Amino acid sequence: MIQLHRISKYYPVGFGKNEVLKDVDLSIQEGEFVSIMGPSGSGKSTLLHIMGLLEEPSAGEYLFQYDPVHKLSEKKRTELHRNSIGFVFQAYHLIDELTVYENIETPLLYKNMSSAERKSRVADILDRFNIVAKKDLFPNQLSGGQQQLVGIARALVAEPRVIFADEPTGNLHSSQAKEIMELFKELNTKDGITIVQVTHSDINATFGNRVINIADGKVV
Repeated sequence: MIQLHRISKYYPVGFGKNEVLKDVDLSIQEGEFVSIMGPSGSGKSTLLHIMGLLEEPSAGEYLFQYDPVHKLSEKKRTELHRNSIGFVFQAYHLIDELTVYENIETPLLYKNMSSAERKSRVADILDRFNIVAKKDLFPNQLSGGQQQLVGIARALVAEPRVIFADEPTGNLHSSQAKEIMELFKELNTKDGITIVQVTHSDINATFGNRVINIADGKVV
């Protein structure tokens, strides 16, 4: 599903460059649940952002479902992101001025979809996540665990092929974290959604089926 070949990422610093990723080779199969682990500053979040099309590599090739992402136009990359990828952030990234319902509906506004279909999709996901009673609340009226649940619901509503999660339980208590990880496991095993998470947590990593370790910008 995902193939990275000699992916590098660097930023100019003075007359030199700061290398964040160095010649990363990586393959992820459809239906896997992969955890990327490594010390702070190792490049794991940058790698996740490149796979999730939030950043572009400085060099190398990226194939997503055999499409050469590194050669796609901006329009095609945007379409791929909207139709195939869901992203879950540590800091939730919900829109404060929108209700739970509106936050979840947001990704669907960019699709060619009728109002009735949008309503149906959002209603289904509110029901599945058992947050119908929260639909008219704003993010600041929710606990951290509830906000992350809404973040995952928003990532799922567009029916992505893969979910990228960047430290998804980093701001949660252990009981909330366990609930979120069990939800990811269910999405992977029952719905067949590919999940790639960046985590510092050995416990979170046990929910997946493979761990990729990164150190100093390289896969170890």
